[in-house]
Amino acid sequence: MKRTIASLLMSSALTLAAFDAMAADKVTLQLKWVTQAQFAGYYVAKDKGFYEAEGLDVEIKPGGPDIAPPQVIAGGGADVVVDWMPSALATREKGVALVNIAQPFKKSGMMLTCLKESGVATPADFKGKTLGVWFFGNEYPFLSWMSQLGLKTDGGPDGVTVLKQGFNVDPLIQKQAACISTMTYNEYGQVLDAGIKPEDLVTFKYEDQGVATLEDGLYVLEDKLKDAAFKDKMVKFVRASMKGWKYAEEHVDEAAGIVLENDATGAQTEEHQKRMMGEIAKLTAGSNGALDEADYTRTVASLMKGGSDPVITKEPAGAWTHEITDAALK
Repeated sequence: MKRTIASLLMSSALTLAAFDAMAADKVTLQLKWVTQAQFAGYYVAKDKGFYEAEGLDVEIKPGGPDIAPPQVIAGGGADVVVDWMPSALATREKGVALVNIAQPFKKSGMMLTCLKESGVATPADFKGKTLGVWFFGNEYPFLSWMSQLGLKTDGGPDGVTVLKQGFNVDPLIQKQAACISTMTYNEYGQVLDAGIKPEDLVTFKYEDQGVATLEDGLYVLEDKLKDAAFKDKMVKFVRASMKGWKYAEEHVDEAAGIVLENDATGAQTEEHQKRMMGEIAKLTAGSNGALDEADYTRTVASLMKGGSDPVITKEPAGAWTHEITDAALK
């Protein structure tokens, strides 16, 4: 009798667990890059049960050098992706209708970091120099900036030579480039870790140069927003994600620890992730998740100032919506 009762109780528990799993709405998030504090808000939201409380079962898929979020979502591999707005708008113009549904990052962390000994003191000194640039959609803010400076990127005497930079800082360390692309929260620290002192560097933050574009927004396919059930899932997802981001801002070390627990590669270190989370918190501060229309307008204006080779050729229509955040932030 006891065995029968225990068996029935176990069977009931398994049935309830299966029911709960079935009841949770599945959401797949594709990150722009590998597991690191840049995406801490999502890992925190999952770890703290914020997604579960909304009835969501969220899968977070890390990115990498061979993973382009717009391609992943276009191919049905994700419901929502993290991407930079220049990439998303360029992708939209090419026919993949991405829509920004939330903007957790208020500021840009992108900058050029230069060796002082290269003779670069101001942007005017870029002329004739070799500059390291990330591609795979990350080149758009750089190309827009160079165009506004009137500098060609074909390697001619009146422009700059573009070195297609890998996702490391080797070109600066090995003096293959006068300047390289860095993020305030990642590669700049790697340069310092390589033994180069801050006083031997000159940095140009895109924010300070007036050419910053929005980074790390949440994007979905436009057609999906016609589905009421999908929109409801995204409202819950954004609400829980922003709880995760605000928690991460206030608990930097704990958030870094949660990221490390989710790093399947074991490549990240505690020191690096804590430093990164501290810098990331500066970029998400001031955002409640709703896209600031002025920031969007500035981004579009910057991308269209491309002379004969703009990043986007016309002002986008329908590239963002407040519908999801309006409901999520009630």
